[in-house]
Amino acid sequence: MQTGLSVFIAFAAGLLSFFSPCVVPLIPSWLIFLGGGLKPATGNTAEESRKRCFLQTLCFVSGFSVLFIILGVLLSSAFMMLKSLSRWINAGAGVLVILLGLNTIFDFLSFLNYEKRFHAKGPPRGFVSSFLAGAAFGAGWTPCVGPVLSAILLLASKDGKPALAGLYLLCYSLGLGLPFIAAAAFMDRFLRITETLKTRLTLIRIIAGILLIIIGIMILTGRFSALNILLQKLQYSYIDWAEGRGGIAESLSRWLQLLLSF
Repeated sequence: MQTGLSVFIAFAAGLLSFFSPCVVPLIPSWLIFLGGGLKPATGNTAEESRKRCFLQTLCFVSGFSVLFIILGVLLSSAFMMLKSLSRWINAGAGVLVILLGLNTIFDFLSFLNYEKRFHAKGPPRGFVSSFLAGAAFGAGWTPCVGPVLSAILLLASKDGKPALAGLYLLCYSLGLGLPFIAAAAFMDRFLRITETLKTRLTLIRIIAGILLIIIGIMILTGRFSALNILLQKLQYSYIDWAEGRGGIAESLSRWLQLLLSF
């Protein structure tokens, strides 16, 4: 019953990972790569090529999503076996996440800037290749997604519940992946939005760092559960208020009830 806030934070962290200074400027290049240059292949129309780029992007997103979920489940399983040390694990995880948050803002840990990017000789020739490219993206772009991903992994794994960890990493992957998919579906509009975002990347980086520090403090002090309880009380109050009102209010109420059922 303590998933509400964690799910929201995991999704928000995924969005911030996408809009980080070293991911969002390169999205057009990735989409062109996935779409084979977006030039119609022999016998294909431009519309068919765009559709194929969209499907390739879905496979790409699936690739890093599966990788992240597997990492979350494995780390949580390891923490489950060390449950007797949970107090020390939470303390260490909290300090580490705070350190990652400070580094996201001030960039004082130079060794974290090492990255092993995925390089390919040409665009993927099939959906399996796009899936593997997504997994390589998730594994190699550590400066871009590593600090935030590490925080979500620790947040998801600290209680030693693999299924719950998988849920949190799924939400993180959705936050990171949905903008990829939207960009593939509306590339022209996305390119215009990207130009605007480039002027705000520093602000986004600072927001991401602050989020990590907040997560770290909550893990370190054990206040995360208290915030979850407060959020649940607000959710239940809203559900009581929205019941029978119809429209968007009641629809949102149903989604909240589904969320609280986890």
